[in-house]
Amino acid sequence: MEKLSRTAEISRKTRETDITAKINLDGKGISEINTGVGFFDHMLTAFSRHSGIDIELEAKGDLIVDPHHTVEDTGIVLGQVFKNALGEGKGIARYGSAFIPMDEALGFCAVDISNRPYLVFEAAFMTDKTGEFDNCLTEEFFRAFSVNAGLTLHLKSLYGKNDHHIIEALFKSLAHALKAALVINSDEILSTKGVI
Repeated sequence: MEKLSRTAEISRKTRETDITAKINLDGKGISEINTGVGFFDHMLTAFSRHSGIDIELEAKGDLIVDPHHTVEDTGIVLGQVFKNALGEGKGIARYGSAFIPMDEALGFCAVDISNRPYLVFEAAFMTDKTGEFDNCLTEEFFRAFSVNAGLTLHLKSLYGKNDHHIIEALFKSLAHALKAALVINSDEILSTKGVI
């Protein structure tokens, strides 16, 4: 099997955010991330480390309003750069799933790199915020990421009492599910259509 370079870089600037991202799908989980939202940076760093995807990301947003635009637009940019790095997806396992425990919380993710974006998200939070991060933005990030990356993504918190743990279990479950789905194990596209 021919070794592909699965890397990409993208910049996106709007009146609300200015974001640059670079990724390597076959990295070592090395990241340099700065969104200005500490807890969100922590989640993206954990995602990088556990997925093995190298991520360099710099986001400047209108945090004086709130983190919403920064978090959602980061999801858009990461989704787009992921899709660019993946290319046609030749030879990938395509599917992945993972249960991840985080102390008292248990998160689950199932993913299909399908080019048919769809998000199913089930999680209840105990509070409104974790640090300066609005917990409701967890779903907004995953929706933006799945739509722009072309993923069918199912995320579920089975239980938990600490919002930090609940959210981190979801990010890490996505990381491990994607790590499995991105493995190249053939020379063909895993689809009866011949394309993803």
